Amino acid sequence: MSESTDSRPLDLEAFPPDFSWGTATSAYQIEGAVDEDGRAPSIWDTFSRIPGAIDNGDHGDVACDHYHRWPEDIALMKSLGIDAYRLSVAWPRVVPGGDGPVNKAGLDFYDRLVDGLLDAGIAPSVTLYHWDLPQALQDRVRDSRGGWTERATAEHLATYASVVAERLGDRVTQWATLNEPLCSGWIGHLEGRMAPGMTDITAAVRASYHLLLGHGLATQAVRAAAPGARIGLVTNHSTVEAATTRPEDIAAAHRMDAHTNRWWLDPVYGRGFPVEMRELYGVELPERPGDAETMAAPLDWHGLNYYFPVTVADDRTGPVPYAREVRLPDVPRTGMDWQIDAGGLESFLLRLTEDYGVREIYVTENGSAFPDTVGPDGAVHDPERTGYLEEHLAACARAVRKGAPLAGYYAWSLLDNFEWAYGYDKRFGLVHVDYATQKRTMKTSGRRYAELIRAHRAGR
Repeated sequence: MSESTDSRPLDLEAFPPDFSWGTATSAYQIEGAVDEDGRAPSIWDTFSRIPGAIDNGDHGDVACDHYHRWPEDIALMKSLGIDAYRLSVAWPRVVPGGDGPVNKAGLDFYDRLVDGLLDAGIAPSVTLYHWDLPQALQDRVRDSRGGWTERATAEHLATYASVVAERLGDRVTQWATLNEPLCSGWIGHLEGRMAPGMTDITAAVRASYHLLLGHGLATQAVRAAAPGARIGLVTNHSTVEAATTRPEDIAAAHRMDAHTNRWWLDPVYGRGFPVEMRELYGVELPERPGDAETMAAPLDWHGLNYYFPVTVADDRTGPVPYAREVRLPDVPRTGMDWQIDAGGLESFLLRLTEDYGVREIYVTENGSAFPDTVGPDGAVHDPERTGYLEEHLAACARAVRKGAPLAGYYAWSLLDNFEWAYGYDKRFGLVHVDYATQKRTMKTSGRRYAELIRAHRAGR
């Protein structure tokens, strides 16, 4: 018996017969084994050692020990009945120095993982960069502050992408260049809450530019190394509303939308960086001839990560974009204190379709954290997450009925894991992980997800 907060049946018939059902994870959040088989430190290994940077002083040294337990985790995926698994490759495991020698042992791990997934009938969807930049590149300073503030890092991403695609491209079809460049650019370089922990608008704007340049260069590199590859970009977005009808708040919402959404989409779809934000940031972009065309390389699909909406008011005393988030009263929230609004997912799927002409979309992340515990019966009952899952899948179905070319949905996350600055307290998984013993327990939400997958297949 499933635990559902909504008795209405999901419109599973809205999804096409070949709809891809999946889950997602990332390397630093689950792999562990940070100093095994030639892996070098990443900026997250370094950031997590800064006192106060991570809740409880947590780090990813062991995480879910996926590096050693991947066969068990594939068995869990198979029990869910998923079609696809979105994983990321750890750059410092494959090219420990960021550029230069390739670590064969690191590539061998992903080789085994891909083969294991295919043997289980699960298609691997590979993300090349999910925030774990080799620390060696962060330490390499030439004109600015190292890492993504340097153009060379974008070029090194392309070389690394070639290495991975040459090794796995005979079996992996679906590739993403970057995951959530907004988090790397704004949260890591402007807000300081993620690695590398900077609070510098100049560094942030330069990093944002080089991240999107790296995306374009990596797109070219993967296509050259694996001609059959289908390549996309994964971006995270929020719908943005003004707190009041005051003109100042409406203008603040426009700025926040440009900062959060358009800055990361417009260049990729050939529109260039929003002029009003270039003026607001007051930072000269490190542009060179041909960069705009490189960033706008045609994509085969777009990955949307959606978690929550944002309501803002004008605030000229704060940092750019001078928009303060307003906490709405009496609205449902997750354990992350994020507002729950499935309508925002429907809205953004349609925005990608109608405003940007995206021809194929995947929801590459969507999920919720709640304080799960293993009950006396040994089970993990999570009705809130089950309800969240059903509500957001219903929103996806509505978007499809309205014309969104949605080709798949990947629940975040397969496993409870290292949740970046929040450490291990925030649990997003369909599968509970006891970090002391590494025991995995399927939650009620996981069983419900498997049930929905089976129901969709039965109706094909």
